[in-house]
Amino acid sequence: MKKILTLILISIAMVSLAQKQTSVDLKWYTNMEEAIVESEKNKKPLFLFFTGSDWCGWCIKLQKEVFFKPEFKKWAKENVVLVELDFPKRKTIDENLKKQNRKLAQMLGVRGYPTIWFVNPIREENKINLEKLGTQGYVRGGPKAWISEAERQLNANK
Repeated sequence: MKKILTLILISIAMVSLAQKQTSVDLKWYTNMEEAIVESEKNKKPLFLFFTGSDWCGWCIKLQKEVFFKPEFKKWAKENVVLVELDFPKRKTIDENLKKQNRKLAQMLGVRGYPTIWFVNPIREENKINLEKLGTQGYVRGGPKAWISEAERQLNANK
């Protein structure tokens, strides 16, 4: 009986440890300058997530169905630097972030939410240009379908 109880406890501990390892929280930048430094340091493209976090139903659906899933977290950690560019209606954000987010949305022609742009920052003298790699929004089919489309976007420019 003790052996069975011990095996059950070990199994529960292993499952719990596996869940903790796959539920690693991702770092979402809001400041583009910090995200660009990280992108250059790790040689990964920026993943610009234009969202209305407190009002956009499709944004919330995308997060629940894709961004919060272990498959996406693993993929994102290995492949991109995540940047959330929020346009909330009820919660307040810093005025500098509002300006930054509006400027980026205008520069990239964002017309609706959610919109994701994959870009590479390129330093030229005293400014940074963003090389467009691809764009996408909500993709039906969960994390695997979303990641597949993201990879297609990223690989089209290699």
